[in-house]
Amino acid sequence: MPKNKISLKKIKETILEMTELRGIEKSICPSEVARAIDAQEWRELMPLVREQAIILRDQGKILITQKNKILDNEIHGAIRLKKSLP
Repeated sequence: MPKNKISLKKIKETILEMTELRGIEKSICPSEVARAIDAQEWRELMPLVREQAIILRDQGKILITQKNKILDNEIHGAIRLKKSLP
């Protein structure tokens, strides 16, 4: 599915569903989200997945971690997404 056909809402929903299923103790890779949406063209979706993850983090819905540390500011390199604490 071409990148321009993917709704940002679908990306957000997928992030929230996958982090919910994984639970508070575990995290997901953003690539898992992209692959769940489009297994063939997932690499093209990565910037959008990261962008939507930042929005969800800023809304307090998920946490973004790197090497098990919560990131509250700029993001560089490999990250993980996890369900926000209740």
